[in-house]
Amino acid sequence: MGKVAFLFAGQGAQHPGMCADLIESEPAARAVFDAADAVRPGTTEQCLSGTKEELAQTINTQPCVFAADLACARALAARGVAPDVVAGFSLGEVAALTFAGAYADEQGFELVCHRAELMADAAAKNPGAMRAVVKLDAETVERLAAEAGDAWPVNYNSPLQTVVAGTPEACEKLDLLVKEAKGRAMKVAVSGAFHSPFMADAEKGLAAYLADGHAPAQPSVPVLANRTGEAYPADEAERVALLSSQVANPVQWVRTLQNMAADGVDTFIEVGPGKTLTGLVSRTLEGVTALPCETVEQLEAVLAALSEKGE
Repeated sequence: MGKVAFLFAGQGAQHPGMCADLIESEPAARAVFDAADAVRPGTTEQCLSGTKEELAQTINTQPCVFAADLACARALAARGVAPDVVAGFSLGEVAALTFAGAYADEQGFELVCHRAELMADAAAKNPGAMRAVVKLDAETVERLAAEAGDAWPVNYNSPLQTVVAGTPEACEKLDLLVKEAKGRAMKVAVSGAFHSPFMADAEKGLAAYLADGHAPAQPSVPVLANRTGEAYPADEAERVALLSSQVANPVQWVRTLQNMAADGVDTFIEVGPGKTLTGLVSRTLEGVTALPCETVEQLEAVLAALSEKGE
């Protein structure tokens, strides 16, 4: 039997009505949203009834997706599914850490709310844009980003998809360079140049917050970090550095998935809204199972698949 990984969705996966039937049907999911509402009143209602535009605002996106991620994972856990390893994409890393016991639910939620404010402020001070570049390998995208000027590869999503962040002008230049290289650059609907040097102020603010009594505890389940693709270390100072610097540095998602597979993971369950990470697994690894889990129907499908595999 292979190992099971939970993958926690990130910003961009949000949509109106996310986790609606899971909240209604699964007590473990409902409990997560109740905890979220205790810290940030109205979170559940915003997830269920918020408009696409409202949910796209960073200060709303991050707490809402965090709650949805954690609720899906807790619903699976309540049904007896225990992952061998977890990882989260960008803000999903905070949900992964919380699920793994590095934070109590309320602490994790407070952290992600603070993180969202810091990143929104940094984006307002340093206007930026992001592009998802497909059909080109990472090395080519790195070269084209350097040619474009103030642009940096920030999300290594799959072997032929790399996201670049930078100034609006540099991203427009990148569009032309990518087209000339026979690739395709697509605008990412975000409000800033996340995971780039433009988030330096957010990194400093987050480091100060974590150092002020909010450091992550040692996780009870291995959590692979975005920056390294390797498990969070035993040293507290190193955990603080990894989590705070994550916002201004690239997400090494390909490396994360490859390291999981090398360690024997053959079943990847995406917890949270959407199917983005499920797709990235399919485009990165061969011979593995990747399943989304946001709805009751998807939850039952995951349980059935695991039962067939004898997990």
